[in-house]
Amino acid sequence: MKDEIADTVRAGRALAAAGLTDMVWGHAAVRDHDGRGVWMKAAGWGFEEVDAERVLLVDRDGEVHHGRGRRHIEFHIHTEIMERRPDVGCVVHTHAPALAAFASLDAELRPISHDAVPFCEPRLPRFAHTGSLIATAELGVALARTLGDARACLMPNHGAVTVGPDAATAVMYAVLLERACRTQLMAMAAGGPRIWSDPAEAEFKDRQVWNSAQREAGWQYLQRLSARSSQP
Repeated sequence: MKDEIADTVRAGRALAAAGLTDMVWGHAAVRDHDGRGVWMKAAGWGFEEVDAERVLLVDRDGEVHHGRGRRHIEFHIHTEIMERRPDVGCVVHTHAPALAAFASLDAELRPISHDAVPFCEPRLPRFAHTGSLIATAELGVALARTLGDARACLMPNHGAVTVGPDAATAVMYAVLLERACRTQLMAMAAGGPRIWSDPAEAEFKDRQVWNSAQREAGWQYLQRLSARSSQP
């Protein structure tokens, strides 16, 4: 339990340090090791405000089994994805403007930067069922099906989700996806893009640039940045 709470706090603080805040909205959830549900911050708090006292254990029915405070209405995002994907230990949901802007375009995310290569294969899907909140189990199931085996899913008129076997991976994918979308938006504004990595190079770069050691290095940087940001 202590590990899951600590990971939830670290995920929130890292997302804040990376600039993926949306006031008190958005959330990261960590799978409970005993199968009781997910650990996520209570509603009403920003990523940078997450601490151990503001983390809840929420089951698939929305019941809170640990912690104080209201749960987020969109807990179904996390519980239904983890129900479908036993390989996923953490789900991140953010509302960064670059995600919403790129998700609104009928455009494929191209590997024009290192940041985009994790989302080339499986190809980055878009969830088209609704742009409203994922407030029911049915919508959570639909989102999980759209995500499939991918590492992320854009949610037009809403935001995006990223997943990973642990908090470090899911958070790093959230950071990389936002940067990749922002970079391609800049290229499109300049009349491109016209050059990007072919599938073979993108696959190689995914292993070379974003292997587990590199993702961990990025995660540790965000932890240090978060620690510095919280100092008086």
